[in-house]
Amino acid sequence: MVTGESATPGSAAPAPPDGAAPRRFKSVTGTRRTVAFLFLLPALVLLGALVVYPIGYSVVRSFFNASGHSFIGFDNYQTLFTRSDTKAAINNNIWWMVLAPTVATALGLIFAVLTERIRWGTAFKLIVFMPMAISMLAAGIIFRLVYDQDPGKGAVNAVWTSVHDTFSSSSAFPKAHPRPNDPLAGRPGGPYLTKQPVKAGTAVLLPLVGVAADQMPKDAKPAKAASASPGKVTGTLWQDFTLGKGVGHPQAVDSTEVGYPGMRVEAVKGGKVVASTTAAADGTFTLPAAADGAKLRLPASNFKEAYNGVEWLGDKKFFTIHLGGFDLYLNIVTTSIMVAYVWMWAGFAMVLIGAGLAGIPRELLEAARVDGASEWQVFRRVTVPLLAPVLAVVLVTLMINVLKIFDLVYIIAPGSSQDDANVLALQLYLSAFNENDPGLASAIAVLLLLLVIPVIWFNLRRLRREERR
Repeated sequence: MVTGESATPGSAAPAPPDGAAPRRFKSVTGTRRTVAFLFLLPALVLLGALVVYPIGYSVVRSFFNASGHSFIGFDNYQTLFTRSDTKAAINNNIWWMVLAPTVATALGLIFAVLTERIRWGTAFKLIVFMPMAISMLAAGIIFRLVYDQDPGKGAVNAVWTSVHDTFSSSSAFPKAHPRPNDPLAGRPGGPYLTKQPVKAGTAVLLPLVGVAADQMPKDAKPAKAASASPGKVTGTLWQDFTLGKGVGHPQAVDSTEVGYPGMRVEAVKGGKVVASTTAAADGTFTLPAAADGAKLRLPASNFKEAYNGVEWLGDKKFFTIHLGGFDLYLNIVTTSIMVAYVWMWAGFAMVLIGAGLAGIPRELLEAARVDGASEWQVFRRVTVPLLAPVLAVVLVTLMINVLKIFDLVYIIAPGSSQDDANVLALQLYLSAFNENDPGLASAIAVLLLLLVIPVIWFNLRRLRREERR
């Protein structure tokens, strides 16, 4: 054996001396795992501090009372399903999850398909997508004004009342009414009848009050006492009021008072209208001899209130479904807020679905058309099935999004109907900060987590199914 010479390249490593421990080499795999763990450690710390710990704390806190000193078990969860405001929040969240994502996805699909063939499709997509650039707060303020009850402020009611008034006009004298001692009597809003029958050849005075001077029709002229006419019933309908203390005489036509032009007068005998007419600009009217011995009636149409539109942010219910001890209902204020949400998010759905639509092989669509399929059949049997993964992504994303809806409800719904538009995220905020009850707020947070889990599970299952393909 030659000693003191180094081993030649490529030769085997010298064996360890007898009785010595074998030399250990550092594992490359182990080093990589350690380095990977060190790189992941900051993210894991943040995940634990910002996600895992808050979830665990919320679950534990939900079993304690408002002060956090007494363990009350499931009492907060019982309150969640029995108190009126929290039950309303659960009810509304169910409708939010069912309707808002479905409608937004359906509109996005329709917009994406229809704009694919039109020349100005890109401009239309840009317009539809623009609301996504607006914050929820700004959108809430916009729609709070859009839904204003006053037609002079709210755009929706301005259009609604214009359409309504096209087919059913209101009266020019909605507030007009007789005084207690006047010849006319009746319930507020009409109709009003003379207390005594009228006779032909006599002039009748029918004074009314209640219409503001600045609201009188522009064609109203100074009232004139009608002259008696043989064989006919004549009279005057006028505003029996003059501004100023002690000015004018009740039940007498004064020179400063004006008539009620266009007001309808009917002569009624035995419950039947035997004659009718309308007042002139100076308030005078004439009825034929058939009105002799009849009572004069001013029908309710003379006093019809102006149509003020729909209370879009009110608590009116469309329908109610009875499910054992729980009533599932949909009201108008929740529906109105959903419209604002769909206005914002339909563009998001359209862009994603449009991207999926661009990836569909055109050969498949053309082949279906060559085989004689109509455009509707191509859409229903080819386009929609191929877009199913994209539609599922959009639908799941919007379902998760509506579970945490807060801004729109808080801003759009007025204080009078905020309880009717309540949702879980808003109720969580109110319970935690307005009612100072972190226990109930934690129970709501846990419920929201439980509602999100099935949606996330569905999404993960879909992703794994696509990976297997």
